[in-house]
Amino acid sequence: MAQERDGAAASDVKNVKNANDIKVIANVGTGTMGHAIALQFALAGYQTRLVGRSEASLDRGMARIRADAETFADAGLLHEGESVDDVLARITPVVGYEEGVTDADFVIESVAENLEVKQDVWREIERFAPEDAIFATNTSGLSPTAIQSVLKHPARFVVAHFWNPAQLMPLVEVVPGAHTDPHVVDVTFDLMNLIGKKPAKIKKESLGFVGNRLQMAVLREEFHIIQEGIADAATVDDVMKYSLGRRWNLVGPVASIDLGGLDVFYNISTYLFDDMDNGTGPSPLLAEKVKEGNLGAKTGRGFFSWQGEDGKRVIEQRDKALLRALKEDAAAAGK
Repeated sequence: MAQERDGAAASDVKNVKNANDIKVIANVGTGTMGHAIALQFALAGYQTRLVGRSEASLDRGMARIRADAETFADAGLLHEGESVDDVLARITPVVGYEEGVTDADFVIESVAENLEVKQDVWREIERFAPEDAIFATNTSGLSPTAIQSVLKHPARFVVAHFWNPAQLMPLVEVVPGAHTDPHVVDVTFDLMNLIGKKPAKIKKESLGFVGNRLQMAVLREEFHIIQEGIADAATVDDVMKYSLGRRWNLVGPVASIDLGGLDVFYNISTYLFDDMDNGTGPSPLLAEKVKEGNLGAKTGRGFFSWQGEDGKRVIEQRDKALLRALKEDAAAAGK
């Protein structure tokens, strides 16, 4: 049984391990993001504990992990000579924090996107985790400063924001809170590299970090275009997919305007910014969809219909394309 750490002395982040010394991962959460992150660490060779609230949630999580691991195997993305069972053998399902986080070097949490829930979870984790363990939350936009405020040793707390689907998307945003030690940011960044991700080291926290701020800025203008009758949702998406989406995947937006000429984009901005949506509240169009209960794939309809085989086909095509991109990334890295 682990000893509770309520009376522990102040943690010294100088004792926090370097990325190469991290061996044991505690992954708290078994849902959409949690199971995928656990798989990512196991694929990279780490002993991983999948920490859940019940045997039922662990069973569901392990079933999803096996299904995703089989997809990786079919795509040729497992290490040479490894099987799905070899990968799953590195994941230990555990009920409860005491057994789950004891002796872990790195603890990552993917529970409900609710500040109070996350604070409660981290209070419990801190009672049992080693003093030299790094704490990481997979929040997609909550303040790391607010979450770490309930910890006795906030310096070792950081955001490691994976993007959904976490097993297929390369990006992980590494974001410090106000009290996070820079060494913890560096170690987390290095660890994300070691598991095959493409980490982005964010200098300071902001609501939504970087990725979600960019996403919401684009969506705000897309909603405006649809509402103004300039184009429908399918057309707006096609414009993005077959122009900016393709180009930005190769050369980012800022580098793209360097290539196009900053004077050209300055001249466009002198007249276009004034005509674009600059609202500060939720889009009325989005609010209407939510009020109607049309929430997207989860309810079968949003801006598009997700019912039947057509909806499944879009998701399958997306995931196959992401798998192909992962194989290309691995080949480019010589793995």
